[in-house]
Amino acid sequence: MNSGPLTGMGASASGRIAFQGELGAYSHQACREVFPEMEPMPCASFEDAFAAVKGGDARLAMLPVENSLYGRVADIHHLLPESGLYIIGEHFVPIRLQLLGAEGATLEAVTEAQSHTVALGQCRRFLKDRAIRPVIGADTAGSAALVAQGGKPERAAIASRLAGEIYGLNVLAEDIEDASHNTTRFLVMSRQKLEADPAGGPAITTFVFQVRNVPAALYKAMGGFATNGVNMLKLESYMTDGSFTATQFYADIEGHPESPAVRRALEELGFFTSRLSILGVYPAAPFRSA
Repeated sequence: MNSGPLTGMGASASGRIAFQGELGAYSHQACREVFPEMEPMPCASFEDAFAAVKGGDARLAMLPVENSLYGRVADIHHLLPESGLYIIGEHFVPIRLQLLGAEGATLEAVTEAQSHTVALGQCRRFLKDRAIRPVIGADTAGSAALVAQGGKPERAAIASRLAGEIYGLNVLAEDIEDASHNTTRFLVMSRQKLEADPAGGPAITTFVFQVRNVPAALYKAMGGFATNGVNMLKLESYMTDGSFTATQFYADIEGHPESPAVRRALEELGFFTSRLSILGVYPAAPFRSA
């Protein structure tokens, strides 16, 4: 993700990129992979990461939106439309989990492994085969920090290689995840509206909409994408404002709004929606075509 409107952005403004989690988290890894020149800014919550960008404390934010095993990241789709920020890029991170031990620890000595409950679930086979007891931690990077502080050879952490480097832990067993295809998709958010060049290669358009309260409104709204040959990559629904009748839809499509097919599809969508908001138009990550 180093082409299009993202080129050269890292050195601008404050030079910080916000993310949710501790140093060594996979969100931190995503920041390093895409913007190695920017200063990572850990935040306690997604809301704090959004606020850091809106308030000018950070130039960009790197936020996970979905995982190939576990689906959408909780709450993020509710927060994106109200964030006041724009999506300017995407990045995919293959999740590789390492068993990390303190100085002097060995794989044979490990009897407990601490990590986030999702990471523990992704290594169930490895832990069972070696009779290692899982210990639930708040997150992967935080677990690595605690294991480093404890210094006990019998307790290891399951986290990223980056977390091991940051907290001075050794890799006792590498790539221990049960599913090698485990991947998380991240979005890059900015206060500045930067859109992909219509002639610059494949693009993704992300938007949210609410359909009118009429029969078959969603069916009719989606018809324009089918008739114009626009590929819809994602369509998810969620309730808004605590109402069982007001449903908001989050969608990703292939293509740029300035292309004739996408323009016609969005125009048709407008006839059947009470709200339509484009959250970003950004270059498709190379991962999609790999």
